[in-house]
Amino acid sequence: MSKRRSAAEAYEKIPTIIHDSSAAAAAALAQEVKELITSRAAKKKNAILGLATGSTPVSFYRELIRLHREEGLSFKNVVTFNLDEYYGLTPEHPESYHRFMCDQLFDHIDIPKENIHLPSGLVPGDQVFEHCRAYEEMIDAAGGVDFQILGIGRTGHIGFNEPGSSRESLTRRITLDRITRQDAAADFRGEENVPRFAITMGVSTILRAKKIVLMAWGENKAGVVAKAVEGAVTDAVSASFLQEHPEARFFVDKGASRELTRVKLPWLVGPVKWSPSETRRAVCWLSASMNRPVLKLIDEDYNEHGLSDLLSEQGPAYKLNINIFNQLQHTISGWPGGKPNADDTFRPERAKPYPKRSLILSPEPQDAVVSLGSTVDRLVEQGHDIRLVAMSSGSLRVADSEADKFASTLQEIATLSPEGWDEQTDYARHILRLLEEKGEFGEDQPALRQLKSLILRGELRDAAHALGVGQEKVQFLNLPFYERGRYRRFKLGQEDTAEVVKLLKEFRPHQIYVTGDAADPSSVAALSFRALEQALAELQHEDWVAACSVWLYRGREKALEPWEIDMAVPASPMQLERKARALTRYQSLTSMEGEVTKVNQHTAHQYDSLGLANYEAIESFQRWRKV
Repeated sequence: MSKRRSAAEAYEKIPTIIHDSSAAAAAALAQEVKELITSRAAKKKNAILGLATGSTPVSFYRELIRLHREEGLSFKNVVTFNLDEYYGLTPEHPESYHRFMCDQLFDHIDIPKENIHLPSGLVPGDQVFEHCRAYEEMIDAAGGVDFQILGIGRTGHIGFNEPGSSRESLTRRITLDRITRQDAAADFRGEENVPRFAITMGVSTILRAKKIVLMAWGENKAGVVAKAVEGAVTDAVSASFLQEHPEARFFVDKGASRELTRVKLPWLVGPVKWSPSETRRAVCWLSASMNRPVLKLIDEDYNEHGLSDLLSEQGPAYKLNINIFNQLQHTISGWPGGKPNADDTFRPERAKPYPKRSLILSPEPQDAVVSLGSTVDRLVEQGHDIRLVAMSSGSLRVADSEADKFASTLQEIATLSPEGWDEQTDYARHILRLLEEKGEFGEDQPALRQLKSLILRGELRDAAHALGVGQEKVQFLNLPFYERGRYRRFKLGQEDTAEVVKLLKEFRPHQIYVTGDAADPSSVAALSFRALEQALAELQHEDWVAACSVWLYRGREKALEPWEIDMAVPASPMQLERKARALTRYQSLTSMEGEVTKVNQHTAHQYDSLGLANYEAIESFQRWRKV
C-alpha cells in the first residue's frame, strides 16, 4: 500500500523544510553534518562533503566553526569538493572561491589541507577538459560525495549550471549567464570585471551525491525556489533536476518560501485560520484570478476556487467584498506623514504630531531614492522634517571607470589651471596609478575606496536635491561592517548598532522608513535592518520609541503585494518624473529609472484591477508590528 501524500506534497516535488530563520536552518543542517562526520569517524572513515559558495552558506559555515570551537567537532576525517570556481582568478584573488572558502571555513577548522579540493581557475585552455575529468575521477576515487550542500542562483542554477545545462552534464567550463554576472557585479566593482567563465560540477556530478540539501534565504529567491520545487523538470532551471534525486531536500527561510503554494495559497492545500491578512490575501488572489474587481466577486467565485470555508465564515460575498475593499481603500494615502487637522481613524499614519520628524534609512546611498523617492517628495512638500541617512558608503558598488573619470578630469583641470594645483595633480596621478596597479581583478586601496565613497555621496546629494531635500538633511553613517567587509562576507558588530543608537537619540523620529527585513541575511540591507532592530531594542524604554511608526519598504526587485500593503502612497505623473530624474543622478551605478518606475506603475495597476482608483504609480509600505 502506497503512502498517502499530503496536499502540500501534491504541489512540492522535493521535500521542503521552512525554518523560522536562516540561522535556525543553518544550525539544523550543521547538526546533520556533525552526525555524519562523527559517525564516519567512529568507523575510521572519511566524510565526503560537497560545498557551495556565495552568501547563502555563510551562516552554515559559521555554525560549523562554532561546533569545532565550542563543541570540539573535528574535521580531520573530512574531505571536501567544492562546486565551482571562477575561470581566470588566482586562488589569492579576493573574489576567488578558493579565498572565500579559506576565509569562511577552512582557516578556522582542523581540516587537513590535502583533503580540500576545488577546481582551478588557472588551468590553460587546452587543459581544461583533462582537469575537469580528473576532478570527476577524484570524487569517484574518494567514494563519491556523501552530503552535497547547494545554494541557488536567480536563474535557478546549482553550481554554475546555467539555463540550458543538461541532466547529463559533467564538470566543465561554462559561460556565465548575464543575470549571474549582474548579481556578482557588486563583488567585482562592476559587471565589466566579473569573469565570463567558470568551472563547475555538472548536474550529473551533483546528482551522484548520496544526500543533497539546497539552502535559500530571502524573498528574492522565493520565485526560483517555487519553480525548482513545484515546476516541471527542465534544463532552464537546473535546480529542478533535484526532483529526480531520492535524498534531496530544500531548507528555506520564510522569505524564500513565500511563493510556495502552501504559503502563498494555503487554502488550496488544507484548512486555513482566516486571520485578517489571510482573508485579504485570498480575496485579492481571487480578484486577480477572475480578472474582476473585488466588488464584483460573487458567491460562486469563492466556492469554485477553494474558498467556500471563507465564504461560510465571513460571507456572503457582498459583505466580504465590501469589507476587503474598504480595507484596501484605507491603505491609500497621499499624506505619508499624516494629514494635519483631519480624522485619522482610517488613515495609515496618525495626524499628530505635525510636522513629523521622518527618518529615511537607506542601506546603500541609492536604495531609498529607488524605493520611496516620490514619498520623500511628498513628505518634503507637506512640511515634515526629513533626515535622509545612507547607512553605508556604497563604495563597493562604484565601478573603476567612475574613479578613472574623476581622476582624469581633475588632472586635466589641474594641468590647465594656474600654479598652485600641485596637490590636486598629485592626488589625481595617485588615483590613476592605483587603478593601473589594481588591474582587472585587484582590490581597492583605501584612497581609491574613499574616492568612490565621495562619488556616491555626491550622487545621493544630487538625487536628494532633485526631490527637494537640502544637503543639510542628508547624512552618511558609514557603518563599520561595510567599511571593513566585502559583499557576502559582512559581519555586524556592536559598534554598528552604537552608531544607529546615536542617530536615533539625536533625531528622535516620529516615523522611520527602512528596508531589509525580508532580504538575504548577509546582505547590506538585512544587516542595516538588524542594526536598527537592535538599536530600537536598546532604546525601548525611551518614551518616543513606543510612539514611533516604523514603515518597511522593499527594494526594486520585488514590490509588496496589495494584500501586504498597509500604506499605499500614490505618485502623480509629475512626481514620478521627479523620481526618475533623481535616479539619473546615480551615474556611477547601472541606470535604474525605467525599471524602478515600472515597479511603481505595476502596483498602481494592481490597485486599479482590484477596483480602486487608477493612479499613475504607487509606492507601498508595510507597518513593522514589533514596535
